[in-house]
Amino acid sequence: MNPANITVAVLDRNAADLGKLTGLLEDRGYRTLAASTEAHVERYASTEALNLVVLGFEAGRVDPIVFMRRIRTVSPDTEFILCGEGATISQAMEAVRQGARDYVSKPVDPQALYAAIDQALDRQALVAADPKLRRSLKRRADPDVFVGASGRMRHVAETVAEVATTNVPVLVTGESGTGKDLVARALHDRSNRRHGPFVAINCAGLPDNLIESELFGHVRGAFTGAINDRPGAFQLAASGTLLLDEIGDLSGKGQGDLLRVLEDGVFRPVGSSRPVRADVRIVAATNRDLAKWANEGRFREDLLYRLNIVELSLPPLRERPEDIPALVESFNAHFSARHSRKRKVFTDDFLKALMRHRWPGNIRQLRNLIERLVVTVRATEIDASYAPPPPAASAESDESVLFTVRARMSIPEVEARLIRETLSRVTSNRREAAQILGISPRALAYKVKLLGLPGSRG
Repeated sequence: MNPANITVAVLDRNAADLGKLTGLLEDRGYRTLAASTEAHVERYASTEALNLVVLGFEAGRVDPIVFMRRIRTVSPDTEFILCGEGATISQAMEAVRQGARDYVSKPVDPQALYAAIDQALDRQALVAADPKLRRSLKRRADPDVFVGASGRMRHVAETVAEVATTNVPVLVTGESGTGKDLVARALHDRSNRRHGPFVAINCAGLPDNLIESELFGHVRGAFTGAINDRPGAFQLAASGTLLLDEIGDLSGKGQGDLLRVLEDGVFRPVGSSRPVRADVRIVAATNRDLAKWANEGRFREDLLYRLNIVELSLPPLRERPEDIPALVESFNAHFSARHSRKRKVFTDDFLKALMRHRWPGNIRQLRNLIERLVVTVRATEIDASYAPPPPAASAESDESVLFTVRARMSIPEVEARLIRETLSRVTSNRREAAQILGISPRALAYKVKLLGLPGSRG
């Protein structure tokens, strides 16, 4: 592979680091494009065939995941290598899970950088040469969160299938970590817009003075520092899907701006008098109770009506433990393929321990656990010793509250949750549990066996 045919964009706000990274790449003969802002790289991506972006970043200055998604809307095959210091490691590791090729810590070791570049370019060449592999990688882009037998997730999957091919806005609600972004992606992948871009924007990170520019873009000269036209999220997502994540944290000004677009179907980039048609499918996600917030005047009621044509409410993982074995196998297959590892064998004791766990971080926490085990454990078999320890009891927790009954839960689901929580959190003594539940020990034994709870065999 001739290095002169490889185009690499280097982004770093630190001029000294930018010069060093650029110099290392030029020493290898790569065609190098230096950039000090994200807008510069976006412009390169729209006019050049970028093989690779080397991103040097500081915590709080650049969100690498949002940046990668922006570039990939116009240059889907571009690879990314991240360079940062200690405070950036957790952010960079999440970016690697989202598709960045590697992370190299600063001060950058040239050989580590070159090795990461070689792997990224080899992967890029392999994928480009094999259409079947490209399709396979697309299918493996995200693990399946719809596996399992719980009634509530079956309802979510059925609703996704029903509404995916329409253009109606969808509001996805649920606690942090329940997989709202994965459900939004599933809506996109099953829609008539699946060949268009999927763009996600974090509404909580939009200050008032940047909201219009981030959502609708701006034209050159619109304000001080606007030296070029810059597309906003609505333009980047044209013909595709726009995920407005953490919509509940959008400021009052942002809510008003968004409502106008949803009502009129058009928007104007900052500084432009020309209206642009909003050709996007809106999916909004939140962990807030927007109905309550609307009643309190903290969220616009008219905007909620516009967004909440269809609501998908995702249950927390602690309320669907029967899905955990299937989720574990889904993550096992996904991360084994992604990281070129042999699939693990998870013992029954391990799975039972996971089903008893409270999962404050929900599916995200389970997903991270399985990925870590797949990558770091050499043993093929994973037993209960690898399960997370039970969370420390909180002095402020109300132990009398076992679980929350939510809308659309069936009576069998409520009964199963009550039995499970009574045995795991109140008493493991079957006779005492039966007395608390108001049923006979024999009836409890039958229900435990029917539910496949720990200790039901024998």
